[in-house]
Amino acid sequence: MKIRPAVPADDDTIWAMLEPVFRAGETYALDPEISRPEALAYWTGGTHAAYLAEAETALGTYYLCPNQDGGGAHVANAGFVSAVPRRGVARMMLDHALATARDEGFRAMQFNFVVATNTRALALWASAGFREVGRLPGAFCHPAAGFVDALVLWRDL
Repeated sequence: MKIRPAVPADDDTIWAMLEPVFRAGETYALDPEISRPEALAYWTGGTHAAYLAEAETALGTYYLCPNQDGGGAHVANAGFVSAVPRRGVARMMLDHALATARDEGFRAMQFNFVVATNTRALALWASAGFREVGRLPGAFCHPAAGFVDALVLWRDL
């Protein structure tokens, strides 16, 4: 597997991975009816640097960006979507994101809004050294579980 920066020609591939995740409405605090242009602008636009994990086919995508501007710009943030769950792709993308963030001079990584029902992601983040630094009670309206907590996670780089 290789991970490389995404380019505009990857938009169809990235959308094919994002659409089912965003439509499910279980892990990202985005409108499940988000349009393709809006989703791609969110994932690849602004300060987001998007990456694509691939082998013979696309396996996942992630973005890396500063968590905040100004005095908070030394803390990274990232978002991940794996097209092939339980095959180590998310871990490889996370390792790549942590190394890239460190190489770019970030001092820490923060996940702002991890849905408490996203147990696979939480287990992965914990195994990589992230710790819970905040809990937002009932902050996410899950389509099946109702109002659930969202967690803020932190890891020094």
